[in-house]
Formats: sequence, C-alpha cells, structure tokens
Amino acid sequence: MGVNEAFDALQEAVDADRAQVVLARARRDTFKKALEAESDVVEVFGSGSLRRSTQLKPIHDVDLVVVYAEDDHPDWGLPGDSAEEALDYTRGRVNALLGATNGTVDKLVRLARWRNHAVKCFIDDPDDPEAFTVDTMPALRQADGTLLIPEALSRKWVTADPEDLIRRVAEHQADWAYFRPIVRVLKDWRRSVKVDGKIKSLLIEVLALECMPRSGSRAEALRAFFTAAAVRVNTPIEDPAGHCGLIQPDLDKIGLRTALEEASEIATRACDHAAVGDTDDALRAWQEIFGEDFPAPAKKVSPAVTGPALILPRPIKDAPQG
Repeated sequence: MGVNEAFDALQEAVDADRAQVVLARARRDTFKKALEAESDVVEVFGSGSLRRSTQLKPIHDVDLVVVYAEDDHPDWGLPGDSAEEALDYTRGRVNALLGATNGTVDKLVRLARWRNHAVKCFIDDPDDPEAFTVDTMPALRQADGTLLIPEALSRKWVTADPEDLIRRVAEHQADWAYFRPIVRVLKDWRRSVKVDGKIKSLLIEVLALECMPRSGSRAEALRAFFTAAAVRVNTPIEDPAGHCGLIQPDLDKIGLRTALEEASEIATRACDHAAVGDTDDALRAWQEIFGEDFPAPAKKVSPAVTGPALILPRPIKDAPQG
C-alpha cells in the first residue's frame, strides 16, 4: 500500500457514514422548509460544520440560522428582555410547526429549550447523551450583511458572521480539493492530543484555514500544517470574521503546541522516508501520528542474537559389548 492509498483508508475511517450525513441534512431541511414559510422570516440557512462539510462523526447536531424581518419585531436587537423574547418566540414557533404532539408541518421535535444563543431542539430522547438536536438561532440582518444574534446571559444582542467562515472554507476547498477532508482528519486527531481540558473543533478548523497550504499532496500539506500551527498557536486564535474574539479562552496552549511540534517532527520524518522510496517506514511514521486507523505494516522485528551452542558431554550407555 502506498502513502496516498493509506490516507484514503484513514479518511474512510474518519468520515461519517453517508447515510448519517443524509439523515442530518434531511432533518435540517425539514426545519428550513417549515420556518421559511413563516410570514416574518426573511431567510433560513445552515451555519455549522455540516454546512461547511467539516463535520466529524458521529453527527449529534446541526445548526440553523433563522433571519427575522426587523419590521415585524421592532424591539429585537435592543438590550434587555428582547434577547430572551426572541429565543422564546423561536422556541414557540418550532413547537407549533414541528412539535411531536401538535406540529402542523411535521411531528419531529420532542423538546425545545433555549440556551444562550439558540434554541436546542431535541429530535431524540432528551435524556440520551447522544441525542440529535437542531440548534436554531434567531437573528436580524444588518445593513453590512452581518447578523445580530441574541445573547441571553448578557441580555444583549451581539454581532456575528457565520457566513464568513462558510466562504473561507469554500474558497480554500476550491484551491485544494483535500482541504475539507483533511480538516475532518485533524478534528479527529485532536481527540488524541493530551491537553488540559478539550480542544474545540472550531479552533482546529481556523488553524487549518490559516496554516494549511492550498496545494500539494496530503502528506506534504500536513507536514507544513503541523510546523506552521506549532508557531501560530502561541498567539491568540480569534474569530476570523473579527466579531466573537477568542475561539477558546481556556485553551491549553502548551499542551497543543507540544503535540503539534511532535507531529511536525514525525511528519517530516515520514516525508523524508517517502522521498527516498522507503514507503513502509513512511507509513509507520504517519501511524504514529494518526493511530491504528492509518494502515501501516508491522514494525520489523530483528532476529534474536544467540551465542555459540552449548556442547554437552555425550551420555554413556551401559550396553553389552560384542
């Protein structure tokens, strides 16, 4: 097996099953169809990793933005109670349209409860830790194209631009066809990194946008990414649209930097092996980074070194003479 074929196998192991992706999109589209028909809704669009095709398996949720007409909600966007009111209004409309008991469009949602920015709509049992949800966020479109979204905790509305990240990912993908698949690989890799706490998948996606080349093989691009990201992680990693500040304020920078530096060294060794035709050692090196999902031949075992044979005295038998 060559290096490219091994990366194909890794990708197959990392990516969500096609049926799971289709189901998640179908559920999102059911919400979109129901909410778009509302008289006070201007537009509805997907905004999360599924929309960007950088989702990681298993798919537990999809994100949806519902842009309301400002004329129909003149109090929205102002500090105070309007943030909670917008969330509660959206919850009520989801229940009326898609509630499991009385939904007029579909009986899909078992429970809808609002959080800080969005309404979490449970399609599966809410007590199931892996329940599938559609996270539905109300918003108002501003003159410059950005969105105002409610923030219940601060009782304010804040500016966001999820479409900026969608555009950036699409542009990188247009330049390099492996970008989205490799982002999924890196999001999976982050799970094995030993850090205090967790590493947000969005942080890895933004690092990839900044540090991943726009051409070349997957092997060379990953080597370049690990090397550049090990330096980049030393400075603040913020929302690329410039609205939401730090992506992960509690990031263990030292832990992530150490992991990136180690991966850079191993990736460089893997590329060096491949350059001289030593495919087996190149595969083994990549497996050090990505684990058993990356196929590689077993490590060579040197034969045991033994000393000279021990000569034992010949046993004497008491046999008759003739």
